[in-house]
Amino acid sequence: MKTVGLIVEYNPLHNGHMFHFRESKRVAEADAAICVMSGHFLQRGEPAVVNKWARAEMALHMGADVVLELPVAFAPQPAEWFAYGAVSALEATGVVDSLIFGSESGSLAWLDALAAQMADESGGFRALLRERLKSGAPYPAAYSEAVARHVGGVDAEELAKPNNTLGLHYLIALRRLHSGIRPFTIARQKAGYNQAHIDDEHIASATAIRRLLFEERRLEAVRPYVPQATYDVLRREWEAGRAPLSWDSFAKPLLHALLSRSAAELAELCEVGEGLEHRIKTALPRLAPDEPLPVEQLLGELKTKRYTRTKLQRMLLRILLGHRKRQLTPELLRQGVPYLRVLGFSEKGRELLKTMKKTAKVPVLTKVTSASLAPGNQILLQMDIDATSVYALGYPNATSHDLFRDYYEPPVRLD
Repeated sequence: MKTVGLIVEYNPLHNGHMFHFRESKRVAEADAAICVMSGHFLQRGEPAVVNKWARAEMALHMGADVVLELPVAFAPQPAEWFAYGAVSALEATGVVDSLIFGSESGSLAWLDALAAQMADESGGFRALLRERLKSGAPYPAAYSEAVARHVGGVDAEELAKPNNTLGLHYLIALRRLHSGIRPFTIARQKAGYNQAHIDDEHIASATAIRRLLFEERRLEAVRPYVPQATYDVLRREWEAGRAPLSWDSFAKPLLHALLSRSAAELAELCEVGEGLEHRIKTALPRLAPDEPLPVEQLLGELKTKRYTRTKLQRMLLRILLGHRKRQLTPELLRQGVPYLRVLGFSEKGRELLKTMKKTAKVPVLTKVTSASLAPGNQILLQMDIDATSVYALGYPNATSHDLFRDYYEPPVRLD
């Protein structure tokens, strides 16, 4: 069974994702598809608009056969570690033949040639990167400019486009893992990444769809841009009070985490560095208590040319989740995912999972038990369990079942 791997977030799944999915299976000539999907919290440091099981269900209705969770240790990371964790999961299945990703350029050749030169980063490149960062450039721009100077003949602006950057890191990860998975890329169509405006009758970016959800506060507004199954799942979650979630759904627990820690304690957490702990403490008293959207206020107070919104969101998320630097070291992350957590599967996916039980390089988890928390899995899996509990705090009426849903919820199944 030829199987294509996709790395996704589906926040929420929309018509553009449907196009990409169908094209991916066609290009790869695949019989089945495995999606590695971020859980409750996403690569740009944002909470998902709906929980991971709901988004896995959307993917299965679209045609995915197995949905695996990308652990929260890897999901809200810069491109390098996000890509490495996701590719390590696809490689660990032992059944994925190809990886297909979207890109702005739609061309694999230049990205793959660049990946061959960047897979083993030299001290010279790191020095160039540090130089650009010291000049005040945000990390994405600094990385692209350093690559262009280090390699030569690279268009830094083209490389800095978000999906091109992610694509490069997928290709680097494949090389670092010595993977036999074959990569392909498909050009993004119509709506661009993070494009907030809508100029098509049926295609809109996830950013634009989320804006409709939060500004219009009407689910009907997104109906032209999402598959019927996505709409039905969103409606169910909305009516149950579990959607849509945004950063300000977590304002109280986040402010508690910020106020109850000293600057020194904040500095021990992931993504907090270069004096940001002091900047946070200075910004907190400036928040207007009578104004709505306190997290948006805080992000506005913290943002500078150097610190992008994405960087700051990732920092606030790690503070919210209490992830310490000593827990998520580069040495730990280089080991890749220590387990494959199954969020959902189709009937064909059931056959894939049977095969994966034999071929997978790490344990395949269809439920969380005390045995799942074995020493090799413990740190990262406990982080995923805790992330579910924190995510449920965004619900207006969270139950104990919501808080500890990882222990109760079986994979979503579509027969």
